Amino acid sequence: MHDIRSYAAVTGAYWAFTLTDGALRMMVLLHFHQLGFTPIDLAFLFLLYEAMGIVTNAVGGWIGARFGLRLTLHAGLAIQIVALVMLSGVNPHWSLPMSVGYVMVAQALSGCAKDLTKMSSKSAVKLVVADNNQGLLFKWIALLTGSKNALKGLGFLLGGVMLSALGFAVSLWSMAAMLAVVLVLAIATIRADLGKAKSPLGKRDLFSKSREINLLSAARIALFASRDVWFVVGVPVYLYETLGWSFDQVGGFMALWIIGYGCVQALVPRLLKGARNTAGAARAATVWGFVLCVLPALIATALNFGAAQPMTRWLVIGGLLVFGVVFAINSSLHSYLIVAYSDHDKVALNVGFYYMANAAGRLAGTLLSGLTYQWAGLQACLWVSAAMVLAAAAIAMLLPRTSSNSDVPQVSRQAN
Repeated sequence: MHDIRSYAAVTGAYWAFTLTDGALRMMVLLHFHQLGFTPIDLAFLFLLYEAMGIVTNAVGGWIGARFGLRLTLHAGLAIQIVALVMLSGVNPHWSLPMSVGYVMVAQALSGCAKDLTKMSSKSAVKLVVADNNQGLLFKWIALLTGSKNALKGLGFLLGGVMLSALGFAVSLWSMAAMLAVVLVLAIATIRADLGKAKSPLGKRDLFSKSREINLLSAARIALFASRDVWFVVGVPVYLYETLGWSFDQVGGFMALWIIGYGCVQALVPRLLKGARNTAGAARAATVWGFVLCVLPALIATALNFGAAQPMTRWLVIGGLLVFGVVFAINSSLHSYLIVAYSDHDKVALNVGFYYMANAAGRLAGTLLSGLTYQWAGLQACLWVSAAMVLAAAAIAMLLPRTSSNSDVPQVSRQAN
C-alpha cells in the first residue's frame, strides 16, 4: 500500500463534507416547505443539484486523472463553502420564481462540490490497495461508502436540529466555517500528484469505456432513481403532512434510514463472502436486485389500507427500513464493481463516468418524486420505484459472470 497519508486526508475531508451535505439537504427541504413551496417546487430546488453532478463527474474525472485528485477535492470543498454562504442570503420576502431560481443556482454549486469530493475519495481507494487483493478492496470500498452514508444520515438529523435551534442562516454560516478549517488542513496534507494518470489522456477518454462499466453505469441510473423517486420529496412530505411529524422527527427518521443504510453497506463484505471478486459480485447484484424490486411494491400495496391509518403507518415505516437494508447491499456491490473493473491509471475517469450515471439517476428520481407525489401521492412513487429496481436488476444480469482482469495483478488495462 502507498499514499496512505493522502488517502486518509481525502477521506477525512469527504466525511466532513458529507456531514454538511446531509444537513443542507434536510434544511433546504424543511425550510422551504415551511415557506409554502409545493412538492414540485421542492423537487425543482434539487434539480440543478443533481444535473450538475452529471457534468461535474464527467469533467471532474478527467481533471482528476489529468491534474491529480488534490485539485478536485480542494475545488469541491471551496465550492461548497460558497454555496452555503450564498444560500444564507435567501430572503423570505422574495417572489417564488426569484427564490426558486436563486436556490437552484446555489444548489447547483453544492451539487458540483459533492461530486468532486465523492469522485476524489472513491478514486483514492484504488490507489492504496494492490490489484490482487480484491477482498480488501471490497472491504475498503464498503467501509468508505457505509461510513459516508452514516455521516450523511447524521447530517439529516443535524440539519433538522440546527434548523429548529439556530435558524436557517446561522446554521449555514456555522457549516461554512467548519469546511473552511477542513480545506486549510487538506491543502497542507494531500500530495499534489495523487491520482494523476501516467499515460496521456485525450478527450475521447471521457466516454470510451469497457462494456462492463457501461452496463454497471446503466444499472446505477435505474437503481438510484428507484430510491430518490420516494426519498427526496415523497416520504419527508408524507411524514410531515399526512402523519403530522415535526421537523426533528422527520429529520430523525431520514437520519436513521441513512445511518442504517450506511452500517449495512460497511458489513456487506462479511455478509456476502461469495462476492469478493467481480464474478461473484455481479451474480449477487442480480439476485439482490430482484429481491429489492418486491419491497416497494409491497409497501405500495399496504397503502391501500389508508395512508394515515396506524397499521399502514407502521407498514410503510417498517417497509422503508427493510428497503434500506436491501438497497444498501445492492449499492455496496455496485460501488465495489466500478472500482474493481477499473485500472489504476484511469480509475478517476471511470469512477467519474459511473457517478455521472449515478447523478443522472438521482436527477430522474428527484424530478419524478415531486411530480409523482403531487399528482398521485406516495403510493405512485413506490410503484415507480419498483419498476426502476426491476430495470436495474435486469441490466445487472448482463454483467460478466467470469472474473475480470482486475481480479489479478496487472500493469495497465485500458478501457475499450
